[in-house]
Amino acid sequence: MAGIPSENTAQWSSRFAFIMAAVGSSVGLGNLWRFSAEAGQNGGGAFILIYLSCVLLIGIPVLMSEFIIGRSGNASSAIRSVNDVADRSQISRGWNLLAWVGMIASFLIVSFYCVVAAWVIMYIPKFLFGGFDGQTALEISNQFKYMITGTASPEEILSLTSEEIAKLSPSALEEMLAVAEENDKRNGLVKFLSNKVLIYFTAFAALTTFLVARGVNKGIELAAKVLMPLFFLLLIGLAIYSLAIGYTTKIPLADGETTNGAWQAIKFLFTPDASKITPEIASRALGQAFFSIGLGSAIMITYGSYLPKSISIPKSALIIGLTDTGVALIAGLAIFPIVFAHGLSVNSGAGLFFETLPVALSNAPLIGAAFFFLAIFAAVTSSVSLLEPAVAWVIERFKMTRIMAALTVGGLMWLVGLGSVKSLAFMSLIDQGITGTIMLPLSGLLVVLLVGWRLKRKILYTELGDAVTKLDTPMGEDRKPPLAIFSYQGIVVLLLAMLFVINILMSQIPGGIKFFVSIIAVTTFLTWAWLCEDYQQKSEGYDVAFYAKLLFFLVRYVAPLFVAVVLLFGFYGKYFAG
Repeated sequence: MAGIPSENTAQWSSRFAFIMAAVGSSVGLGNLWRFSAEAGQNGGGAFILIYLSCVLLIGIPVLMSEFIIGRSGNASSAIRSVNDVADRSQISRGWNLLAWVGMIASFLIVSFYCVVAAWVIMYIPKFLFGGFDGQTALEISNQFKYMITGTASPEEILSLTSEEIAKLSPSALEEMLAVAEENDKRNGLVKFLSNKVLIYFTAFAALTTFLVARGVNKGIELAAKVLMPLFFLLLIGLAIYSLAIGYTTKIPLADGETTNGAWQAIKFLFTPDASKITPEIASRALGQAFFSIGLGSAIMITYGSYLPKSISIPKSALIIGLTDTGVALIAGLAIFPIVFAHGLSVNSGAGLFFETLPVALSNAPLIGAAFFFLAIFAAVTSSVSLLEPAVAWVIERFKMTRIMAALTVGGLMWLVGLGSVKSLAFMSLIDQGITGTIMLPLSGLLVVLLVGWRLKRKILYTELGDAVTKLDTPMGEDRKPPLAIFSYQGIVVLLLAMLFVINILMSQIPGGIKFFVSIIAVTTFLTWAWLCEDYQQKSEGYDVAFYAKLLFFLVRYVAPLFVAVVLLFGFYGKYFAG
């Protein structure tokens, strides 16, 4: 059994503190910057439809599973928690692969997450000191481009005003910029070290490391309890403000009628176009669900290890998953009405958050500065949670103090983050090429397979707490058991049914009938599986509350299938298909 160092025996002080910390881990820049970028680039309503399906059918069940592993494991680090439950379930410790993948993913994510937080910090003085005053949407967009690439505008390079730049001939301006660029090459290291993004990135990484070093109650919990309620209030206020601005903006349509930015945004977000649904978009939606909630990154296993037995895991998973999704949708309503009201492109990717809000709030600089300031608060609670799994493992593995472990891991994170400061391509590779579409879903798949199929039922029933009632007597032989799905007879029936459905789908029968047959087949299989689970639970002497039974059913049957299919198709579509 894994030992627990004395420094890591802390627990959340209350259910509210745990919920705020877990929601704080989930709700961050992933809901603001990343969600708006993904929704804008991937079809709006089509993306959100798949995203919501992923949260309900996969995200919340995976979240519950990670809490179960964390609290039932007698350790603070995710890796040792998995080792402990594997030993008690008498299965291979090889299942700790899910924790290794998750911990490495969270470490990689926090390295570029701190860079994005640095961008947010740099916007606060721009609002306070008139950096966006009188500028067009294009000029604000150019500011963002210069900032993230570490280059300067022509005005900054030549130390001239906009009026002086305008008086220069194109050839003279080009020659002066070429000379300045040659000088920059000679002083490349000096230029990189003076990069403002690097400075703010270093400051934010240091703050994250400091809070992790303070521990669960004095650092992580305190930040979440104070900052998250304030963030929720301001986000709702900004959404109302954005919808009001969008509503007052008239947009002409091709047929001569007019609409407004608010209605266009609502249609874009909540009217799915089935033709835009592709395997790659499904993969991106699944990756966003995992990134946003914090799944597959060992965060929730680690947080679950600090969870008191008195707190209900299924109820907490529902609250956290739904709250995170609600915040993402409200963030969409805070951003996209502004996009349509000002005629901006929804496909501008990561820049959407940094280009649209300044346009809307340039005339209300205090509100803009306050929003970005609170966005930093949300970023802090998320970055702390991303760094915590690696720190917890280092403490247990190398018997370090929390302060030394935090400094060590934080320093390594800073070194990796330099790649994202220097190159957006490097950041994109980590975000969309490695962690979001592969590592997080893969770890989540292993989590639900472990909890749904390999974990001892006794451990599961214990962790479900008040959602499980011990029956006075197990269900007797008066009730005939349903045909077990994974018995020889059950597998034969399942294969014959699959052959029948495949034959129907490949025939010349009209599409409507094929769809109907598919729905009937899936419904029949799920009903069969539900009856088998209900019988097994009651034959073991347990009565499980409906909501917990439903979540476990999703863990056991639905989530593994969905994650595996989306993961395989997304991987194939990204790396092999044309």
